[in-house]
Amino acid sequence: MNAQTRDTLRSVLDGRLPSPWEAVALAGETNLAPLLEAAGELRDRAHGNAVSYSRKVFIPLTHLCRDVCHYCTFARPPRPGERAYMTPDEILAIARAGREAGCKEALFTLGDKPELRYKAARRELDGMGFGSTIAYLAAMAELVLKETGLLPHANPGVMTGDEIAALRRVSISQGIMLESASERLSQKGGPHYGSPDKRPAVRLETIRRAGELQVPFTSGILIGIGETRQERVESLLALRGLQQEFGHIQEVIVQNFRAKPDTKMANSPEPDLDDLLWTIAVARVVFGGEMNIQAPPNLSPGTYQRLVAAGLNDWGGVSPVTPDHVNPEAPWPHLEDLRRCTAESGKVLVERLAVYPGYAHDVARWQDPALAPHVLRAIDAEGFARVDDWSPGDAHTAPPAGDIPMRLSPGRAENTASGEVATIVERAAAGEGLSESDIVRLFRARGDDYHIVCAAADGLRRRMNGDVVTYVVNRNINYTNVCYFKCQFCAFSKGKLSESLRGAPYNLEMEEIGRRSAEAWERGATEVCLQGGIHPEYTGETYLRVLETVQKAAPGIHAHAFSPLEVWQGARTLGISLREFLGRLRDAGLGTLPGTAAEILDDEVRATLCPDKLTTSQWMEVIEEAHRSGLRTTSTIMYGHIEEPKHWARHLLRLREVQERTGGITEFVPLPFVHMEAPIYLKGRSRSGPTFREAVLMHAVARLALHPLITNIQVSWVKMGEAGIRACLEAGVNDLGGTLMNESISRAAGAEFGQELPPAEMERIIREAGRTPRQRTTTYGAPPEGQQIASFAAAALAPIVLTPARKYARREKAGSARQ
Repeated sequence: MNAQTRDTLRSVLDGRLPSPWEAVALAGETNLAPLLEAAGELRDRAHGNAVSYSRKVFIPLTHLCRDVCHYCTFARPPRPGERAYMTPDEILAIARAGREAGCKEALFTLGDKPELRYKAARRELDGMGFGSTIAYLAAMAELVLKETGLLPHANPGVMTGDEIAALRRVSISQGIMLESASERLSQKGGPHYGSPDKRPAVRLETIRRAGELQVPFTSGILIGIGETRQERVESLLALRGLQQEFGHIQEVIVQNFRAKPDTKMANSPEPDLDDLLWTIAVARVVFGGEMNIQAPPNLSPGTYQRLVAAGLNDWGGVSPVTPDHVNPEAPWPHLEDLRRCTAESGKVLVERLAVYPGYAHDVARWQDPALAPHVLRAIDAEGFARVDDWSPGDAHTAPPAGDIPMRLSPGRAENTASGEVATIVERAAAGEGLSESDIVRLFRARGDDYHIVCAAADGLRRRMNGDVVTYVVNRNINYTNVCYFKCQFCAFSKGKLSESLRGAPYNLEMEEIGRRSAEAWERGATEVCLQGGIHPEYTGETYLRVLETVQKAAPGIHAHAFSPLEVWQGARTLGISLREFLGRLRDAGLGTLPGTAAEILDDEVRATLCPDKLTTSQWMEVIEEAHRSGLRTTSTIMYGHIEEPKHWARHLLRLREVQERTGGITEFVPLPFVHMEAPIYLKGRSRSGPTFREAVLMHAVARLALHPLITNIQVSWVKMGEAGIRACLEAGVNDLGGTLMNESISRAAGAEFGQELPPAEMERIIREAGRTPRQRTTTYGAPPEGQQIASFAAAALAPIVLTPARKYARREKAGSARQ
């Protein structure tokens, strides 16, 4: 390795992209080893141990093309008796087969503007009522999306700005291979001679227009067609310049030429493996760690580990249904084989959409408004493809078997564990505070790393809590669903100002609150949990009357009541300080506060999710003031909607900060977003809740990140169900929360796991998990023996009475509603 290359690689590893001069100088570097080492390190820093792919169907809309590339077998002239274009029925047949096989991408590939060369194409388009091939492509992409839900990616060749804009409305990404920036290849004797759409300037202009229109775009180079290594680097630099200007090039493909019979280049030499590896590594160095570098696996069978070592992080589109029509001689690898070979390289195969994670997250910028909901509902929190149908609150779909935490065998044949994750969990278990980037890395854990994180959390749980799993017998009392706040996730609140249109607004009479409290005590409860909407007529006096009512009806019961938002509003309506109001609440019988209304403690997220709610600092202010007033609180997170793992990390760090200052948090309760009836989901502006892997990780990572300050981690049976409980008990959880008796907030959002989990059922689940059940009080003490006995002999609940709040109804309804 020459000194210039050494300096360039050192600089790149320090975070600086090579200058054009430094990049071109790499063309003379023949020592492959240092290039591969630097490229692999760059890739690992940015992408960890994930290698992605897109599960797709390949739809060759037409094989006609006005160009005559000397290596191509995809393009062919019209054939007698053959249609120029695939019919809608033929296209839908392929798309439906792909949907059944779990595909998410519909890749449309076609020749460039065949109607400008072939009368048969022009006649057929006229007969169908389309002015151009791209107009027909746009119609078929829209049809596939509507009928099958597959997300179109379009590769139609050179396009005008108007054509790109038209396709942007019906496809989530587009692409065109630059192939080469060398004009020499378009001269007589070159592979692109006679192909006007292969002129570099024309193709680069298409890529530029896509950038101006904010289209996630795929491009790349084709190596081995007569270009020099310097010309390859110059091609990569041309793409990098456009990427730096517009930020829209989501991947760079390095495709190796394959000689095909019956072409002018049938006898041309193919690039050898070292040449391919050199080009992949140089592409990584030129673009840096963040760019997605791809090499098609079917063009280099048997070399996967070496390709990964060269710095790629993506295999491209792989189809379980259709062949590679551009390289029909090279079959796609079976997906299980691809997974295994990727694992043998120490990496985890991760499915993505046609649009990469960074672009999938920012749909406001990169997607047409009509397509944004389709993208959001198809991704996980990192922006990769959502690969299972499980969602919180769904009682009918089992979690994916591969995401049930398990113990790994040290001698396993496939090992995708990363040293980075192992180091972080060791530090966490030792009680060291983790950084935001550490916590994000844990949330990104997949494959073996996922199971290692869960096992570490479980080991820490055993160390801190033993094998006892606690729960509290309690009753939820939601005294009103009228609310003047407009939280985008909430399906519970009703009334003229609420975001949810379903159901009738109600406002419980104090008599009913008292009756429910007394009934809860009779059924063995030691706690009533009191929360509700922020009713516009409520003042701080209302909350004081609620507490007085509870204490009168059930003097022995613990009042766990009022979110920080209710406390804030109550103090404001009385014109007194938080401290004074909290003192009055305490004196009226308040025992502890639920740490709800936290959602995501990051104002970037709250600005969209709950813009008129408390800010992060205000929420923390209420919680800390409560602790200073002698009132302990729980803590929560509501996740799986619009946020990303970095926001989860910030949330956990803020809770840790509060606990370090006050020590007043009793437990941490992850609340996965139940999407089914949530306004933000119905508007197409959120994901479908967390995936099962993400939900389990939330509990596991919290155990690690909050250690040793918060030692109780709770799972919500209402949202996770029995299977989810079992999984979380293997991932750091030691508490199952409350029996609830009347759960209404999650049910309003679409959860299906019921309103009550009686003590006998709680204990069955705990024992079947190999743990020891124990009833607790709100503050983790032992309940009175009489209450424990009563809880196992509880009578059926009397019907509840919901007094209509007619003033706040959208439509007048008569009579009290009974459930």
